[in-house]
Amino acid sequence: MTLVFIAFAVAALAYANGANDNFKGVATLFGSGTTKYRGALAWATVTTLLGSLAAVFLAGQLIKAFKGKGLVDEVLVADPTYVAAVAIGAAVTVLLATRVGMPVSTTHAMIGALIGSGLAANSSIDTAVLGDKLLKPLLISPFIAMGATLLIYPVLRSFRKRLGVAEESCICVGNQVLETVPAGCTPLAIVEKIDHWSVSTGSTATCTSRYTGQVLGAEAAVVLDKMHFLSAGVVSFARGLNDTPKIAAMLLVAPAFSGFAACAAVGCVIAVGGLVSARRVAETMSQRITKLNHGQGFTANALSGLIIIGASKLGMPVSTTHVSCGALFGIGAATGAARWKTIGTIFVAWITTLPLGGLLGYGSFLAIQSVQG
Repeated sequence: MTLVFIAFAVAALAYANGANDNFKGVATLFGSGTTKYRGALAWATVTTLLGSLAAVFLAGQLIKAFKGKGLVDEVLVADPTYVAAVAIGAAVTVLLATRVGMPVSTTHAMIGALIGSGLAANSSIDTAVLGDKLLKPLLISPFIAMGATLLIYPVLRSFRKRLGVAEESCICVGNQVLETVPAGCTPLAIVEKIDHWSVSTGSTATCTSRYTGQVLGAEAAVVLDKMHFLSAGVVSFARGLNDTPKIAAMLLVAPAFSGFAACAAVGCVIAVGGLVSARRVAETMSQRITKLNHGQGFTANALSGLIIIGASKLGMPVSTTHVSCGALFGIGAATGAARWKTIGTIFVAWITTLPLGGLLGYGSFLAIQSVQG
């Protein structure tokens, strides 16, 4: 019965991960107007699932790391009560963040739950493992992504200009309704509307920027769109590669699951979570952090993908959320379009994720233990 409960708890965590994380790789596609929400979501779902299936071959070190081995007492690694408590604590943490549209780290939630559940089980916590192998990569990765974007984006922009590829936008000209007066007003106020001739730059709701010129004989806009889609697919693939084994590790407590079966099952549930519940986080990532054009979106995605795939290969549990957001922060800082209030709120959510996961993991362990008698 406990193993069945573990399966449900892990499924909840995988669903929460998909809802909060699946759109992060394609947020720039939607935010820059390269494609609509559904098109971006479909691309994210397919490429993330491919990453999940590849995880068992390329990310074995992450499966070992997130079984808790070395962090808590050895006996807990195979304890179904402990594993279920970790999954529940992390799942509830991520679902709460998703509900309010905050992109948070499933990895941070899991680390918090690993520690909290371990403390509830009276386990010692290896602070060396916690600091060097888990927390350090997570804390450093967003600053690496932000710094790399700040350095590389201006270089790519300069290179684009040298190629003779220009950026075009639009100007909106026409009558703008400034005021309407309800019917039934006094004769002195019978004005149905006030028209004002206005000229303004278009917003992404009405028009988007595009590139003109050619690259290697092809239209620059077409080439960039294809590269943008490719980079978004790389980030989503990398996310599935990096996140799936962290969650799948919990299923390996049940003898019925092999590494491939666990990754495949988790990957499918992650896909469902993204398809059903990704909208709120998608809007935050795509529209509330910074304004984006196609080139900026491509740059953020390309750098995020390189960092995440490299970390997965080295067995470093970086957060896709932190890397992707860090790249967007860097773009916003480089262009002066960053919305710092939103960024500050995201930082607060990041800071609270680990302790909240710890508290919920602690409480979940005690609750499951109480039910078991």
